[in-house]
Amino acid sequence: RFRFQKKKVLRINRSMKLFWIVTILATTISVAFAREECEVCVKVIDDVRASMTKADSRNKPAIEKALGEYCAKEGLTSREKKICYYVDPIKRNVAQPFSTGMPSLKVCQRINQQNPEICTVKFPVQTKNLEQKDLSKLRVKQLKQILAERGVECKGCVEKTEFIKKVQDTEHLAGNEL
Repeated sequence: RFRFQKKKVLRINRSMKLFWIVTILATTISVAFAREECEVCVKVIDDVRASMTKADSRNKPAIEKALGEYCAKEGLTSREKKICYYVDPIKRNVAQPFSTGMPSLKVCQRINQQNPEICTVKFPVQTKNLEQKDLSKLRVKQLKQILAERGVECKGCVEKTEFIKKVQDTEHLAGNEL
């Protein structure tokens, strides 16, 4: 009888280990996808946080001031300027979760509830030195985005291979925005 109970306990322990491994893996994957979702916003919040002292990062007026200074500096990409445009009217709402030490991704997700366009701003897909095999790994939506950034429309394109060919043909139009 003791052996039976011992085997049962071992089975339960194995199933619990498997459950926790799957849970941790699922959480890690979901965080990675979410970070990709608000990538520009997360970068801006991380940059602002890095420019502040630990004490100032708890002070709401100091956070609002740091956001203003970050957005006023030269050398921001157009995507970062767009986030600044969206964040400027709601600085106080950004400062609240920021001051509590909330991670940048969570801050962005929270302010995305007030302005759903914040997490739609994404960095452009890197196309420099991409080969046919690399382009074939991209989704059609990403290929369309690349063409749109170049100001090119692929009329009559239906198949993924047609989009890939158009991206390769318009390589000379690729802007260096980053």
